[in-house]
Amino acid sequence: MKMNFSKFTFQKEKGFTLIELLLVIGILAVLLAITLIAINPARQFQAANNTKRRSDVNAVLNAIDQYQAEHSGTLPATIPTTATVIGKSTLDICAALVPTYIAALPVDPSTNGGAAVTDCTSSYNTNYTASMSATNSRITISAPATEGSTPVISIMR
Repeated sequence: MKMNFSKFTFQKEKGFTLIELLLVIGILAVLLAITLIAINPARQFQAANNTKRRSDVNAVLNAIDQYQAEHSGTLPATIPTTATVIGKSTLDICAALVPTYIAALPVDPSTNGGAAVTDCTSSYNTNYTASMSATNSRITISAPATEGSTPVISIMR
């Protein structure tokens, strides 16, 4: 007795099986997790904010230096020997510097959304501090609200 197997033909279906799809999705999830850990967006934002703080502190100090150069060494305001916040009610140097020596007074990124001060008549707080050395009259501008493990950013001239 002969059997004829030609009647039974198996058709191979096109497409992926459920196991193959789940395996690919699992591999992609692992790669995405590794990438997010390597990039660490929170650390990147902290580094960007601290870089802005360094730039802002330098810009304020440059504006004060330019003011002093044009006014025979006179400072725009009496800067105390203790660190004082640059603001309307504390150490108001905005009107003396803006817009002649700096386009807008920079503000810490964590304060008021980081929006720079252009209107010196209204209340403002930069969250940056200024102080003058009692011994050699050098001015220090600092950004005390740094993020992450970065120490206080400070520039002295």
